[in-house]
Order: sequence, then structure tokens, then C-alpha cells
Amino acid sequence: MITQTKKSSAVISLPQSESIKLYENMLRARYLDDKMLIMVKQGKSFIHIGGCGHEAIQTAMAFSLKPGLDWAYPYYRDLAFVLQYGVTPKEVLLNFLGRADDPSSGGRQMPHHYGHRQLRIVTQSSPTGTQFLQAVGCALGANRENEKEVVYVSSGEGATAQGDFYESLNWAARDSLPVIFVIQNNKYAISVPVEKQIAGGSVYSLTSGFSGLNRFIVDGTDLLESYQTTRKAVNLARSGKGPVLIEAHTVRLLPHSSSDADKKYRSEQEIRHDRLHDPIPKLENYLLKQKLIDKNDILNLHQTIKNEIDQTATEAEQMPPPQKETVTLYLHDPETDHKKFPQNQPVTRSEKIVLVDAINHALREEMQRNQNMFIFGQDVADGKGGVFTATSGLSTRFGLHRCFNAPLAESSIVGIAIGMAVRGLKPVIEIQFGDYIWTAMMQIRNELTTIRWRSNNTWACPVVIRVPVGGYIHGGLYHSQNIEGFFSHMPGLKIAYPSMADDAKGLLKFAIRNEDPVLFLEHKALYRQSYAAAQEPDDNYILPFGQAVVRREGKDATVVTYGYLVQKSLEAAKILRQQQGWEIEIIDLRTLVPLDLDMILNSIRKTNKVLVAHEDSLFQGFGAEISAQIAEYSFEHLDAPVKRVAARHTPIGFSPVLEDATLPQTSDLVTALQQLLKY
Repeated sequence: MITQTKKSSAVISLPQSESIKLYENMLRARYLDDKMLIMVKQGKSFIHIGGCGHEAIQTAMAFSLKPGLDWAYPYYRDLAFVLQYGVTPKEVLLNFLGRADDPSSGGRQMPHHYGHRQLRIVTQSSPTGTQFLQAVGCALGANRENEKEVVYVSSGEGATAQGDFYESLNWAARDSLPVIFVIQNNKYAISVPVEKQIAGGSVYSLTSGFSGLNRFIVDGTDLLESYQTTRKAVNLARSGKGPVLIEAHTVRLLPHSSSDADKKYRSEQEIRHDRLHDPIPKLENYLLKQKLIDKNDILNLHQTIKNEIDQTATEAEQMPPPQKETVTLYLHDPETDHKKFPQNQPVTRSEKIVLVDAINHALREEMQRNQNMFIFGQDVADGKGGVFTATSGLSTRFGLHRCFNAPLAESSIVGIAIGMAVRGLKPVIEIQFGDYIWTAMMQIRNELTTIRWRSNNTWACPVVIRVPVGGYIHGGLYHSQNIEGFFSHMPGLKIAYPSMADDAKGLLKFAIRNEDPVLFLEHKALYRQSYAAAQEPDDNYILPFGQAVVRREGKDATVVTYGYLVQKSLEAAKILRQQQGWEIEIIDLRTLVPLDLDMILNSIRKTNKVLVAHEDSLFQGFGAEISAQIAEYSFEHLDAPVKRVAARHTPIGFSPVLEDATLPQTSDLVTALQQLLKY
């Protein structure tokens, strides 16, 4: 169904008591904005982003929803919405002042980045437009769990220029999901006017091609007209009739933020025109005309609410800030440790298994174990079953509602997974090639990895991202990339990179059962290699992260490596033993974050010489971090400089000659070890 309503028709009357309550909410938001601006000028906080002019549509939308049942992804200008939804003025001010008891983030986020667990307001962030896909993912979760929930997500019109906005509309319309997009069009994205942001200047018109998207356009400064529309929108979404987009025309009565000077780009005439459409006087005139209130009542309410806000601000100022010692807390789940997941010796099966089948079996066993686990990505469903067959048979066995194909949009895949995970589901997603993960970088770096920390441990986001990576397959520069160096720099993200089938199974099971986001890297060239095959561990085998393994014991030098270079290091060690009798110790890291530094240092204390080997570029590769830590913590045990072998700092060519010249070969390891041992 597609509803195209240019303007509301019949006027919906509200009971007097409800009208007054909604009016009070709008006043409360206005006086909070006024108070926070004063406090910025007093140096009590550092930035303010006002919602003045947006109060009517926000109040109407929140009044139409069911707090605690429905979900909300508000944006930074949504003050009136969160107040009507149930956030108290004191909680708003604790957030504004960065206090420890701020329920949004415990002082970790800038003001106006709302979050509230009990009300199901999901922790929000600064990047514009990232919330859209997450809201759709949350709605997809409601769909999969057969819950009659509605998900609200909002932004200004400027954020609709982001690609994530259109990707979210596509997915929501494709699956007919119960999500309501409220675009509050105040005609300016900071200083850029709407006609410079949107083709035709209208989000309503621009989105006309999304089949199945219900659309409305409304005067967002008119409370009654807004309520008529929001009530219809909620009824449509809750009854299973698909997503809804509302373009609400509002006015921005303040600069973009307290750091902005809007008179640089707006005329006095235009600002005066907007003030004539202030939603609060507009509602007051309606209430007076309907004799629901008189002028004395209005004056009394203004004074009462102003006094209330002043008193609440005094109380909030007296609350303590967070303690500096807490800043490193909640990068990870405090409960996910080796005590919760003890390493158990695997009961192995007699037959050997290749690495890609170990991945497949781990996924199958965990889906059987956890009914809240979902797998999706490009081509993961049968008949393809993944381009490398890692998900083969899963959609047939568990149904397309649990293992399903996603649009070819990596940001969508990750953003949807985030929305599912925060509501308690377990998405295990596949990015088809590491080379194409970059369009999801915003969702991973600024959203996925920060949710637990920025919400002060209120929300968790245990998404597992499986990614085939690496070269040695003649894939050229766009099917051979190694990505671990980029992602290891992201606090909050765990990274696994197995080299053997049994480890792959145990590590993937741990990744799925832990409560943190995981980047699970699978080397394509190892998927079916016999030297990466192993006897398959049983269903109960779990391999915790942060535990390296010695693949070969030695006394003359240590090689620290992972992924495809494990096998090449073993080959080099064999050559050196045969030719010169040297015994090389090979350490397979298995996980990069967390890093098993203790095993590395213990080996160096024995051999006194170390080579760090990896497939990614030498310059700024993960080996640089390992080398730095060795130099810092084991310098006195070294009899030679730390040596590194890695790829050239260049793209990987398609020709075998160019590929071999770029990627590290066994001969490179042999030469480097000879130089190290003779030092």
C-alpha cells in the first residue's frame, strides 16, 4: 500500500487533558532548550543543539507510540520526542552536563545523543544517517520474532543525502517492515539550504519510486495535523502494511547549534518568517480558540515549567561527573572471559575436514543451538550457499527466515545486523570479499564497535562479521586484500584469523557465543587446502580468543605469524633444518585482538631472536604493532633486531608474476631467517 497524503484533511480533536499534556511537553522542551543555552554561555557545558521549532511533530509522534514496547532511534534534535516518550528533564540535563548518572552514556557522549534502555531508545551517535539502517534492522528483528512493535527513526532533511537512507528505504520496503521514518525538514542542513541538498527540495517526492513505502507530507509545526498523520503511520506499520515515511515541514528557530551563527547565511526576513510559524504560539492560539485554556492558564504554565526546569538544572549540576578510572571500562563485555568459556580439549572425529567445511559445520551447529541466530549476506542462501559454499545447506535446513540473502550493499548488511543485535538477536553476517567491506566502514567503526562503550554498558551489539580475505589465488587487486591492519585499530572489536580447520571451528563458535562484535577473517586460499585440514572437533569444542599456539617448537629463532603465512613459515623452518640444522619456533596467533603477547614473549626469552611474518603490507601492517610490543616488553632478551617479512606496499597484480612479486613467499622467509640467525 502506498499512501500519498499532501495535507491532512479532517481535524482530529484531542480530549482537553491530553491537549494540555502535549502542550506542556512542548513548553518543557522549549524551556529546557532555553536553559541549556544559558548554561553553555555560563561554561557549564560545551555545546547545545536545539529542537526549537520541531516540538509539534516530535510530541505527536511520541504520543502515538508505546514507550517500552516500540523502539526509538531519535536524532540529536529530538528533545520534545524523548520527553514525551518518557525521558525526564533531569535525565536530559545529566546528559547535557556529562554526569555519571546520565542514562544515555554516563557522560561519554556529547549532549543530545539519547539512549534509554527501559524506554527502548537505542543509543545514538553523531554520524548523520547511520541510524536508518539500524532502525530497519530492529524492525526486521521484530518481524522475525513476530512482535507487533513499531520502530521510529528520525533525522533532518540533510541526512537524507546519505546513501544509508536510501539503502534503508530499499530494505524496509522490500521486506514490508514496521518502521516509521520521520524526516524533520527545517530547510537547512547546518548552512546548506534544502534545495541544495535534495533534488526538487522534497524528500516526499524523491522517495516516490519505493514500491510499498507509505508516504505522508505534513505541517510539522501543527500539533493536531501532525498527530493525525503519526497516528495513521503507526496504525499502518503495526498492522503489517509496510514502512512509512513522513516529511514534516518544521522551522529552525535557533542556529544549527550553539557553535553556529546562522545570521551569516540566513536573512533577518527569513528568520522572522520562521518565528511566525513557531509551533507553540500556534498551539496556544488553537487552545484559546477552542476554550480549552485561558491566557492566565498559559502564563501560569509558562512560569511553572520554567521554575521546574530551573530547579531540575540546579539538582543536575550537583550530580558527580564520571570517574576518570572508568574510561577504559566496557570496551568489551565484562562477562565474556576465559572463566565463562573455558578452553576444553576437543573430542575429535576420525575424519579430517577442510577449513571451509569446518566453518559450515560450526554455523550449522550454532544455528541448531540458538534459535535467535540469523545468517545473512550476499548469495548466502541455497542454491549458491555462499560464493565459497561456507553457508551451503543452511537455508534449506533452517529456512529462509533464518538464513537469507541481503541486497548487494555492505553498509546495509552491517547496519541491519546492528539493529537486530541490540534487541538481543545474534546476527552472523557475511561480507563476500574483504575487498568490498569499505562501504560498511562507517557502520563498523562509528557504530558497531562503540555501542557498548558509548552507552556505558547499557547496550550490547554482538555481531559476527565473517569475511573471506587474502591473496595467493590469482584474484588481482580487488579479490586479494588483507584488512586486519585497518580493523585492529578499532577499540571494541575482536579479530580472529585462523589457519587451521579445527581452530576455525572452535574460534567461530566462541565468536558466536560471546557478547562482543567480532571480525572473523577466513583466508580464501586456505579453505580447501589439505595442510589446513584437521580432524574435526565435536559440537562442544570452544576455543577462546587470545590464545596463540606453538605450531613448531624450536630454540634458535621465533616466527610470529598468522593466516596463510603459518604454512609458509613451517615450510621455511623445514628447509632451514634440513640445510643448516636450525630449529625455528613457529607461533600461530589465531586471534589478533586480543593478542597473546605472553606466548610471544615467553618464546623470545628462549630463542632471543624473532621474525614477524604476515601477508598484509609491511608498511603499517599488524606486524608493526607486534614488533613495537616486543621491543617495549622484551628488548633485553633480544640478540638481534626484530625482523619482519610481509607484502610489498603496493596493490596485488593479477598476473602470477606480479602476485608472487608482491606477496611474501617461502624463499623470502628463508632469506630473512638466515639473516636473523647470522646476526
